[in-house]
Formats: sequence, C-alpha cells, structure tokens
Amino acid sequence: MTVPSPFEPNGVTRVVCEQLAPRVGDLAHNMDLARDAVRRALSDRADIVVLPELTTSGYVFADAEEARRTAIRADDPFFADLGALLAGTVTVVVLGFCEDAGDTLYNSAAVVDADGVRAVYRKTHLWDRETLFFSPGQRMAPVVTTPHGRIGVLICYDMEFPEMPRRLALAGADLIAVPTNWPLEDHPTGERPAEIIQAQAAARANGLYIACADRSGTERGQQWTQGTAVIDQYGWITAAATGTEHRIVTDLFLHLSREKALSPHNDLLGDRRTDLYGQESPLL
Repeated sequence: MTVPSPFEPNGVTRVVCEQLAPRVGDLAHNMDLARDAVRRALSDRADIVVLPELTTSGYVFADAEEARRTAIRADDPFFADLGALLAGTVTVVVLGFCEDAGDTLYNSAAVVDADGVRAVYRKTHLWDRETLFFSPGQRMAPVVTTPHGRIGVLICYDMEFPEMPRRLALAGADLIAVPTNWPLEDHPTGERPAEIIQAQAAARANGLYIACADRSGTERGQQWTQGTAVIDQYGWITAAATGTEHRIVTDLFLHLSREKALSPHNDLLGDRRTDLYGQESPLL
C-alpha cells in the first residue's frame, strides 16, 4: 500500500536535531538559543530542523505565573524572526514553545518556514506537573506538507500512545518530528532509555522516520535523558546524540516511508484488521 501524495520528494533530506539547555523563565535568552541553533543548522544545509519541547520557556516552572511570563502567541515576532532567518530557503523548523492562548496556556510546537508559522500543535497528553500549568490540546496532531515530504508533529509523552503515530502514518506522514523533554530515569546497563525504544517501535510499526530532539543541561535539579535521535522506517537509529555531541546531522530518503510493503504478500497498513478492532475482546 503506497500512501498517496500530491508530489514525490526527490533525493536526500538533511535533518538536524539539536538538544538545547534553555534557562527556565528566561525568554530572551531562550529565543537567542533557538535562533543560534537554526543558524547552525542552516550552515549545515539542513532541510528539516527539530529543537526541543518548550525551547523558548524552559520546563520546570516554579508556578503557573512563571509559566505565563514565558508564554508567547503564535503571532509573536520571534516566529517572524525565524522566518526571516529561513528566507530564501525551503528549510522547515519544528520547535516547542509555551503558548499564550488568552486564559489558557498550552505546551505547543510550531512548524515554521520562510513564510512564517505553518502549523501549531498543542500537546494532547500532558505529563506529571504539566497538568498544573497547561491545558491539553483538543485537536489531533497535524501533518504538514513541505517540499521535503509530509511532517507529522508530536510532543514527548504523546509518543507513549501508539494511536498517535499510527494516526499520523495513516494521514501520510513521512517523518514525525518530536520536540521532547525526557526526564532522566534509571534503566538497565547496556539498554537504551525506554523512550528511545518506544520511538523505535513506533517507527517500525508505522514504517516511517522519527526525529526526536531532547534536552540537555540540568534545570532546577532535573536531569534529562539527552536522547536526541533520528530513527529510520525500519526502527533502527541512524544518528543519536552522545554525552559530548548534542547535535546530530543525518541524511534521509524520506520517500521510502511511502512504501509500506513488508514482503510480496504483506503490507504494513493494508494488513490491518479494521473489521475487528472495534469489537469487544471476549473475556474468557
């Protein structure tokens, strides 16, 4: 089963992910941090740039008022600045921000190109203390058509719910960009963090690429997994951050996500038994 599309991307798409260390509550500093990261990516001839969750605000808020002081609207001049940096290119940037929606704050991600903000996604699954500051989004994550293919967007904890990447795959996404802040947790020696395993499984189950941009640094005592990684359509990691290298640059053939055949007799999406999935499972 080949996912229909109005165009076919050609050749190689360069994806850059950078895990940054924002200062919680320091909006001006964090905006500069994001602009500098985009400049670096452009110097690497990036086609798609992914930056962390809540890049502009930081994450470990002391209270709701601190979160509100760092909130910006989708029409904030910051996004126009990013668009200006991208002028003359077809580069697409996906990054997280604390969104001011009047009486409500959202943990959001913006998709930005030279024309400005193409889409805003409001995180639908809130993790832990996020529920103290943010409201959950009420719309399904978007898939944005770009010159490089179709980009779906999820944020951090959204990835724990298999329905989310599957829905984006069914909508034709070639790549899912995931701004994230993964808190550091213990895991067995020699094993990858569970969040990366989850992303690998989602890529494999849906036959598409996934690019995750995590955090670095320590924020009010909270350490981060630093799990920035790009995963191919078979579930294998093509590039990952290390303890010393916080940027990854990798070249992908995103059009390969369009082909869902697993064998001459199997199709990753076509083999789904949708006639059964709405049935109640018998309790025996």
